[in-house]
Amino acid sequence: MKFIHFIAVLLFVWGAVHSQLIPSADSTRYPDWKSFAQTPVITADSIHAKAASNTQKDTADSPVSSPAIANPMDTVRAQNSPTSLFQDRINQLKSPPVTNIITPGEIIWSIIIILLGLFVIKTIHAILNRIGEKSTKYRISIKRIQPIIKIIGWSIIAYIVIQGIIQPPLATVFAFFTSIGVAVGFAAQDLLKNVFGGLMILFDRPFQIGDKIEAGNSYGEVIKIGLRSTRIVTADDSVVTIPNGEMMNQSISNSNSGEPNCQVVAEFFLPLHVDTQKARQIAVESAMVSKYIYLNKPVAVVFFNEMKDRKSILKMRLKAYVSDIRYEFVFKSDMTEITLKELIKQGVIDENW
Repeated sequence: MKFIHFIAVLLFVWGAVHSQLIPSADSTRYPDWKSFAQTPVITADSIHAKAASNTQKDTADSPVSSPAIANPMDTVRAQNSPTSLFQDRINQLKSPPVTNIITPGEIIWSIIIILLGLFVIKTIHAILNRIGEKSTKYRISIKRIQPIIKIIGWSIIAYIVIQGIIQPPLATVFAFFTSIGVAVGFAAQDLLKNVFGGLMILFDRPFQIGDKIEAGNSYGEVIKIGLRSTRIVTADDSVVTIPNGEMMNQSISNSNSGEPNCQVVAEFFLPLHVDTQKARQIAVESAMVSKYIYLNKPVAVVFFNEMKDRKSILKMRLKAYVSDIRYEFVFKSDMTEITLKELIKQGVIDENW
């Protein structure tokens, strides 16, 4: 119900933007800009016509011509020359005062809209997180759309504040963003690199929220993709923050690519004389009895001959899929424990191996 109430408040504020509750930018707000825009174009024909009109008027008012003025047209042309008229219009073209661009009332309404928008966005995120945590099937899909919802939400808030409340002149908006762009370009080059890296991640999507990735020396679940950095939570429950600029300049391994399941590998070191057929059967059955296994994908066992501590040994790799990526390490521990217990119990390996 709180969410519905705040939606109603937001709609009321939106209606107030277009009513008399919030001052709007009418024709009297920026008189200098409006008058200049409505000024007719000055041409040579219009200047000569005005000069002839002024001469006829002077002749009608004075019955006797003054001999002191040799040619009245020269004076009229001087007053109505293109340079003089253009200079007058340039003097009228002045930037409006700051109090005409934004008023204290508009500042208050802008803050209210921003706070309401922030509350609505956080409420939507909380609801989506609650729904996603209850369903493994839809959790990753829900987490994918959360950054898009945040971008759309803040875009709507910015539009309401700029176009609905403040309504600045278009030239002022261009000048503001130009100044900001120049300042940021010189002062925050690394920040811009990370921001562009974040945008590339959102559009190119090498990974998404909920994926298990390996970036550099860190491996874990992506919990947040921001404009500046990406956060992943590792197996020991540590949150690692990686700048997006670095993420785009290194190789990234994705374990599940948007699926709720991923492959888990457990490794075992066995003696060379071990019965590989029996060891394979025990390993597969140990994985199948785990409550975390994803049965729609196959279980595989492979053997490799390796050197360890200057001895030739047999390495067995048990590959199976976990039903939920959050149980990856629990599933790996479960498979290892059950497999070793059965190998020793059935005499495949010695207890002291």
